[in-house]
Amino acid sequence: MRIGLFGRLGSGNIGNDATLEAVLAYLKAERPDADLDSLCSGPQRVTERYGVPAAQLGWLDGVGPVRGPKPVRLAMTLGRIVAGSLIDTWRITSWVRRHDVVIVPGMGVLESTLPQRPWELPWTQFVMSLAGKLFRVKVAFVSVGANVVSERVTGWLLARSAELAYYRSFRDEQSLGAAQKMRMAGPSDHVYPDLVFALPSPPMTQGDAVGVGVMAYSGGTEDRADAERIQEQYTATMTQFVERLLASGRSVRLLIGDEADEAVALDVLSRVGSTRVVYESFTSADELMSQLGTVDSVVGTRFHTVLFGLKLGKPTIAIGYGRKHLALMEQLGVEQWFQEIRDLDADQLYTQFVALQGEREQVVRTIEERRQLVRARLDEQFAELSAVLFGESS
Repeated sequence: MRIGLFGRLGSGNIGNDATLEAVLAYLKAERPDADLDSLCSGPQRVTERYGVPAAQLGWLDGVGPVRGPKPVRLAMTLGRIVAGSLIDTWRITSWVRRHDVVIVPGMGVLESTLPQRPWELPWTQFVMSLAGKLFRVKVAFVSVGANVVSERVTGWLLARSAELAYYRSFRDEQSLGAAQKMRMAGPSDHVYPDLVFALPSPPMTQGDAVGVGVMAYSGGTEDRADAERIQEQYTATMTQFVERLLASGRSVRLLIGDEADEAVALDVLSRVGSTRVVYESFTSADELMSQLGTVDSVVGTRFHTVLFGLKLGKPTIAIGYGRKHLALMEQLGVEQWFQEIRDLDADQLYTQFVALQGEREQVVRTIEERRQLVRARLDEQFAELSAVLFGESS
């Protein structure tokens, strides 16, 4: 059995790599005889960390920046996009046809909540699914996120990549509903929770700091012209919130969910200038869970920072840049502890945090009850995968 793992893996996003870990653990138990490899964004990291042979997903990822006068840069960039698309089509098709199964493990691969261009993942993912259809390779999108994509070309590519797949499941009802509107979901598609909930959790610990998850957030695809102002406004608001926590006598641990977020954490740290605010760099799910063990509650932005807080039973406030945050909070029964990032207000966030502390015992009980249900649903997901992909039930 030859099984390939496809997507933005090994690129520094802790949540994406955590979904890969969950699938690798499942495959190790279910198909220990399988030959595994990956076509991904960070092949070196995937191979070093997980022992899985890996190759670079996009040809353009390995090409340096274009230099020169603006007309030359535009011409060279266009040429690279065309050349890269042709090269990637050949490489991805050749890779897919060598497999029996290709798995896209979780992630928001059918979303456009963060900036992306059509010739990036949308194109490579479409080629992967089309090759799977042509060469009868079982392509599986497992517990993925989706939204209604307004950009026409990107939306078409994402929708067709899902439609062509052999198997699809979605990580929440909102994602399934969006997929149905985009005509990329079938009648037999199911909702199963995010794969990260399948990872083992460390023993419950209790610190006294507040975990504040920050993010390199500069808006969506439509906000590129205003990206710098959006990032500065977000950083300033999170700094104000941290200062309110400090003024109330709390200590703060800054958290990230992607390597790109580290610059924001360091920026907030320098603006606050207090010894009661700490940031320690980390790059893995285990390290994130270890740091979460030192906090008593979480206020997070990056989706999987919020998810890990809930996974560990921490009272959590989500700052959402997409409906996936609210859908996650609804799954865990704590949807009232949510704030839209575009309306982010430091005073309102602090008021919400104080209210959360007053209800923490009930919140913790609710999260624990829902976590047990979530884990049971993932066991059902893995049994279904075994039957659909490998022709047997486990």
